[in-house]
Amino acid sequence: MHRLVSAAIPMLAALAAFACAAIVLVALGANPLEGFQAMYTGAFGNVDRLSATAVRAVPLVLVGAGISISFRASVINIGGEGQIIAGALLSTVTALALPGLPPIVLIPLVLFAGLVGGGIWGAVPGVLKAYASVNEILSTIMLNIVAVQFMNYMLRSPLIDPLEIERGTRIPQTERLSDNAALPTLISGTRFNLGVPVAVAAAVGAYIILWRTPLGFRLRAVGHSPDAARAAGIPVERSVVSALALSGSLAGLAGAILVFGSEGQRMITDGSSAGFTGSAGFNGIVAALFGGLHPLWTIPSAYLFGGLITGANHLQRVLQVPAALAVSLNGIVVIFVVSSSKVRDRIGAILKARREFDHPANESTSSPPAGEVAAT
Repeated sequence: MHRLVSAAIPMLAALAAFACAAIVLVALGANPLEGFQAMYTGAFGNVDRLSATAVRAVPLVLVGAGISISFRASVINIGGEGQIIAGALLSTVTALALPGLPPIVLIPLVLFAGLVGGGIWGAVPGVLKAYASVNEILSTIMLNIVAVQFMNYMLRSPLIDPLEIERGTRIPQTERLSDNAALPTLISGTRFNLGVPVAVAAAVGAYIILWRTPLGFRLRAVGHSPDAARAAGIPVERSVVSALALSGSLAGLAGAILVFGSEGQRMITDGSSAGFTGSAGFNGIVAALFGGLHPLWTIPSAYLFGGLITGANHLQRVLQVPAALAVSLNGIVVIFVVSSSKVRDRIGAILKARREFDHPANESTSSPPAGEVAAT
């Protein structure tokens, strides 16, 4: 029953969010039914749109799976935006430095560089929290800002496309990166590229790490009780750093896929983090919460949110409503989904208390006779 309730509450929250969205559409003079039909068509209407939604979901899957790792260790990672950028920059530098390597070598190399870049950027707040007691929410948010400014500097000076300097336009972007690093398209005529199965495999890997490895056991033990974990000999500080480094590495992998799975095959920004990441660092948190902070459930959750983004853009074009509606709709869903976690926890506590009341512990089994204790 508890699992059924846990799965149903986020869905009810999403339905409530769409009810609010319907009210907004009516206020804008649009037909809600036509609007929702346009959203569905834009996200899932044909193979091309299904593929576009899957590609849009890739960074959400990766960030959400990483968030699931850090949250299981009771570490809050709000730095997905910066970690995406860090991974993207290191993978871009790798491709620029080694453009002639064959695809079978260069593609894994740039993806690995993304993992390393995001992992380093995630480990920094981990070290600050573990060894200097710096609040990780504050440090990860501030590092997002640092990453954005560092990206702007790199794309406007050391990594800028030389043609932009010659033309005097100075658009903050790199030159077109080596085609040997481009993620191959898996479905002809669509944008469905290698990044999609890589993201799914990474989410499965996050699940294996959390529940099938000693490292995952240590992370979850630290999340349940740091004091008890320390008493059991678990290195709490090292586990905190590991949780944020793993979380950041998956976000960094998302950054590499954003660069080398794009049509332009270059890193480009408008000067803000959203100009490159599409706010995937924040939307991935919502996808993780919607999936119950479980890496595997994050996969369908991220796909639904990817559909929401692509569908909202199609809605804007079909009904000619303001473009800000897509952003506001996403925000409404975020508010309801995040709020539902509290409701889910409260209902879970009530069901647990009722179960304990209906089936009280048997004192005879909880306290074995003295003779048995002596015999053991």
